[in-house]
Amino acid sequence: MLCYAALAGYAFWLYAFGPALALLQAELHFSYTLVGVYSALWSAGAALVGASFAGLVRRLNRAALLWYSAAGAAAGAGLFATARTVALTLLGAAVLGFAGTIVLTCTQAILSDRHGERRDRALTEANVGAAACAVLAPLLLGLLQGTPAGWRSALGLPALILAGLYLRYRHQPLPAPAGRPATGRARLPLSCWLLATLVAAGIAVEFCLVYFGAEVLTAAGLHAAQAATAMSGFCLGILAGRIGGAWLTRRAGRTVPLLWASLAVTAAGFLLFWLAGLPVLAITGLFLCGLGIANLYPLSLALTLAAARGNGDTANARTQLLGGLLVIAAPYLLGSLADHLGLHAAFTIEPVLIGACALLLLAGLRLAPTHRSAPADVRIFEA
Repeated sequence: MLCYAALAGYAFWLYAFGPALALLQAELHFSYTLVGVYSALWSAGAALVGASFAGLVRRLNRAALLWYSAAGAAAGAGLFATARTVALTLLGAAVLGFAGTIVLTCTQAILSDRHGERRDRALTEANVGAAACAVLAPLLLGLLQGTPAGWRSALGLPALILAGLYLRYRHQPLPAPAGRPATGRARLPLSCWLLATLVAAGIAVEFCLVYFGAEVLTAAGLHAAQAATAMSGFCLGILAGRIGGAWLTRRAGRTVPLLWASLAVTAAGFLLFWLAGLPVLAITGLFLCGLGIANLYPLSLALTLAAARGNGDTANARTQLLGGLLVIAAPYLLGSLADHLGLHAAFTIEPVLIGACALLLLAGLRLAPTHRSAPADVRIFEA
């Protein structure tokens, strides 16, 4: 319950961030490139977590790390929501990206260690709650935009959730890392690196849409508040996909086929979103994108942790590092291209990323152990 709820609180901030940027841009009138800077700062915080998490785990137990990072994330969200200048909101985005990613990484590590070879099911189930918050976040921002409370008040909801979790669970011990202690010098197999890069590329596919999806809908004819609200269609697709994924992964051996199906649906949905000139078709395409993207992250992360061979904390950290770097590069590149070539042409980056995901999955599976004598935590690769 603790991990599921903490992950949901982080997900609310994560999925509120893109629509919030669209609303903030409408108020402060900054460029697409600066939208990319905001996303890059969040992702730089995530990348810093990837570089430092294994060291932090050695210095702090998981309970202390979880609660300190929760407090830091709440502070970053508060700064982003209350500041009225570009500089301070940029700082809030960076703090929220760093501390929030520690919350995410801690919960993933706890779930992976507790559930072992069935981590695919646990991570998928945990992300169902996260997807529900992803639906709520843009919807709540759009609804509150027209009220005296304003859209910024929505960003206080996860802080209240995390405060309640602290009061309820602050004395509960959390599991120590399973297997070998993680170190910064732990060697990961090549298959693990390839699959970690797959996780990162999938994150980049998702967050190019999260950060710029509302902008495309605005270009298709919606007002900024309508576009922010309509992004709930993307998140509804994620919720539906993760509910289906949680059900499908109740039986072992479905992880890899489900990943291939997810990539195919993502590609089809993006083409509809990208090529449609009507808002209703674009929203339909976003829903299909969400349906496909839904299980890319939890299932590819499960494959990565299974391939780590006892170095789960290190693999988890390296995944966040790669994800942070790609999510710095991809949305920033998209924003820069949009300023020079237009938003439609800039979104060419998405098919490239989806194709890269397919190649990384194929290569990672070819190098991963699949024989019957393999340890239990790598038998997840068997389809």
